[in-house]
Amino acid sequence: MLSRRLLLAAAASAAVPAMAGAADSFAAFLNGVRADARRQGISQTTLDRALTGLRPNQKVIELDHYQPEFTMTWQHYRETRVSDTRVANGRAAYTQNRATLQAVSARFGVSPAVIVGVWGLETNYGTFLGGFNVIEALATLAWEGRRASYFRTELIAALKILDHGDVSFARMLGSYAGAMGQPQFMPSNFDKLAVDFEGNGRRDIWDSKPDALASIANYLARSGWRAGEGWGEQVRVPPGLDLSLAGRDNRRSLGEWARLGVARFDGRALPRTEAQAGLVLPDGAGGESFLVYGNFAAIRRYNPSDYYALSVGLLGDLVAA
Repeated sequence: MLSRRLLLAAAASAAVPAMAGAADSFAAFLNGVRADARRQGISQTTLDRALTGLRPNQKVIELDHYQPEFTMTWQHYRETRVSDTRVANGRAAYTQNRATLQAVSARFGVSPAVIVGVWGLETNYGTFLGGFNVIEALATLAWEGRRASYFRTELIAALKILDHGDVSFARMLGSYAGAMGQPQFMPSNFDKLAVDFEGNGRRDIWDSKPDALASIANYLARSGWRAGEGWGEQVRVPPGLDLSLAGRDNRRSLGEWARLGVARFDGRALPRTEAQAGLVLPDGAGGESFLVYGNFAAIRRYNPSDYYALSVGLLGDLVAA
């Protein structure tokens, strides 16, 4: 029996029997989703609107299986994510939304700079949300089977969002993997972490900047962000420093790092305090160096990548400077 992936590939090449097989398989899958969703209280109206006429999207599967041919270096990643253009756009967005950011920060205890850093990396300050129909993308990935259970759960969560009325079906756009809105939340995270900051009864992370920014802040706060503390800073390390000391979880006091010869990037001495930090060398010996604090881990819960977390911190600092 043909796998779903092969059925869809054959359908794309106009093989009529395979197209019929793919359509039958997808229809059977959707019938199961309908039954599961009804058991969870989702209305028939929502299911008919969201699932009728739905088809698998080959582009979604291609993107899900795409593997880059090279590993991006930190330097290249930083240049593309923390570009002069993104910093300039961020400063404009920061100025335009200063009052909202201050109100969000006061409520959630999260730095406006890091909120804007996440916003900038995820969707270029809300200007690019992704062009995929979220229901179609999630249904395709749940049917295709590589991570079926995960994406089926996300599909049901997305249907619940529609049923609640937070967003229209037409506006529910996102990435090929179903990440939605200005914060790029997966549907299950939307359910747990999205915020109706405007107080109008809808959590609109697509078109409401207050809701989107508050949702980012809530995510970080719930991930352990500590108010009044930074994420980290770029530093200089002395020649011959024992590189076995590096690692975000290999934490030492700033006083000890200072005794080991680590200094701030501008050459000033580190404060000789007991505040704990880990040394991150994203490109290894000879590359840039960073001391990262506890809030770095909160950013990594948004995206578990050192490159991402460093870029969020750096972008936010430059934008808010």
